[in-house]
Amino acid sequence: MPPDFPTVHAPLAWWAARTPHALALDDGTLRLDFASLAAQVAAGAQALADAPAIAWIDGSASPGAQIVRFLAILASGRTAAVSDPDWPPAVLTQVLARMQGVASPTAPGQAGVPQGPFYIGFTSGSTGMPKGFRRSHRSWTSSFAVCADTFGAGASAPVLAPGRMSHSLFLFGALMGLWSGAGMHLQPRFSATAALQTLRRGDALCLVAVPSQLLLMLELARRQRLAPVPATQLILISGAPWPRMRTADLQALFPQARIVEFYGASETSFIAWADSDAALPHGAVGRPFANVQLRIDAAGGEDQAGLIYVRSPMVFDDYVTLAPGQDGSAVLRDGDWLSVRDVGHVDAQGVLHLRGRQQRMFTVQGKNLFPEEVEHVLTAHPAVAAVSVQPMPDALRGQQPVAVLQLLEPDALHATALAAWCRERLEPYKTPRRFYLCPDWPRTPSGKTDHPQLARWLADAGTAQLQPL
Repeated sequence: MPPDFPTVHAPLAWWAARTPHALALDDGTLRLDFASLAAQVAAGAQALADAPAIAWIDGSASPGAQIVRFLAILASGRTAAVSDPDWPPAVLTQVLARMQGVASPTAPGQAGVPQGPFYIGFTSGSTGMPKGFRRSHRSWTSSFAVCADTFGAGASAPVLAPGRMSHSLFLFGALMGLWSGAGMHLQPRFSATAALQTLRRGDALCLVAVPSQLLLMLELARRQRLAPVPATQLILISGAPWPRMRTADLQALFPQARIVEFYGASETSFIAWADSDAALPHGAVGRPFANVQLRIDAAGGEDQAGLIYVRSPMVFDDYVTLAPGQDGSAVLRDGDWLSVRDVGHVDAQGVLHLRGRQQRMFTVQGKNLFPEEVEHVLTAHPAVAAVSVQPMPDALRGQQPVAVLQLLEPDALHATALAAWCRERLEPYKTPRRFYLCPDWPRTPSGKTDHPQLARWLADAGTAQLQPL
C-alpha cells in the first residue's frame, strides 16, 4: 500500500524503487518504465539548476516528452507552466508578457512543499486572454486521493488520457497513472481508432475523456460494427455535459465499465459526481465528493437556485495572467469559499443540480434564461451534433434566444421541426426564434464549444460561417 504522497511527483521515486521495470509511460513513440522515467526526470531536474522559478513546457512536444519535462520541473522545486500549441502568436506574446511579472511564492529548489505551487495551467478567457490558474501540490494530491477512494480499483488501473497535456483534465488523468503506479497511455492527437485499440488490448483499463471523444468512438464502433470492449473498468467523463441518452450505447460498447460523470472546473478540481444514467434529471450533476462542502447562495432560501460555492482542499490558489481587479469577474471568494459563478441548487437527497453559468444567463420577457438548459434539449435531438444558444436583440422582448447548430447530416432537419421539438420540452419563452447552421464548428483547445466565437459570428450579419436554417 503506497503512502499518502506529499507532492505530485513524489510517487515516481516510490514506484521506481519498488516496480522499476513496470510500464510508466507510453505515448506510442516514447515508452518508459519507472526506472527509466526516474532517470530522465533526475537528469532533467539537474539541467534546470539555473532556471527561473517558473519553467515552461512546450505544448508542441510529444505528450511523453511533456510529462518527462513536467516531472523534471517539479523535481527541481519549480512550477511548471504548460502552453497551448494552438495559441496564435499574438496571444502567446501577451501571455508571456503577463507571466514575466508573476512572482513565485517559493524559491527554486524548494521541492516537497505540499502547500507550494507546482503547476500553472490555462483556461479559455472570454476576452481572448487565456486565464492562467496556479495550483498547489496539495490541491492535486487531494484530488488523486479522493478519486481513488471514490472509484476504487478502476481509478488505480492503467490510464488512457487521449488528449493534450495543455488540457488539465488529460494532464490530471495521465498523472493518475503515476500516482497509482499503474502507468499512463497518451496520444499526441486524439484518434478514436487508436484509443479503442489501446482499450481493446487491455493496455489501459481506465479512460479519461471528454464527451466529443466518446461520441467519436461510438460513431466509429457503429460504422465498423465493432465488438464490445470488455476489459475497460472505468470511464471518467468531464469537460462538458455528457448527452445521457447515449449512456446505453456507451455501456454496450464497454459492458464491464463503470461510467462516471463528474462536475468541476479548472479552478475547483472535483465538485460532484454521478454514475451516468439516462434517467437522471436534466441538470443533476451528482453528490459532492467526500472532501467537498457546498453552499448555495439563494436569496429565497436553500430550495431555490443560487450561486454555487465550494470549500475543499482541491481548489486553486490564484490567477496569474489577469490584470489587477479582474479576479473577481472570473471567480467569487468568501473566505475559503469559492464560486466559479455557476448557478444551481441541492435537492432533498443531497444531489447538486446545475442550471448554468451566471455569465451566460440572459433575460427574455423579464425571465432568466440559462442557455445550457436549451442546449441540453436540442442536443437530445438525434440529428443534432452540437449547439450553442445565444441572445439576439429584439425590439419587443429586449432579447430573444437563437440557436446555432451543427447537424450530423446537413439537410436532415428543418427549423420548424426543431422549434416544435423545443416547444414540447420547454416553456415558450425559451424556444429559439431562429436557427443557424455552422458546419465548421469552433472549439476551444480543451474541446469545448467556443461560445464567444459563435457570438461574434452572429453579431457579424455578413459572416459566411453561419447559414439560416
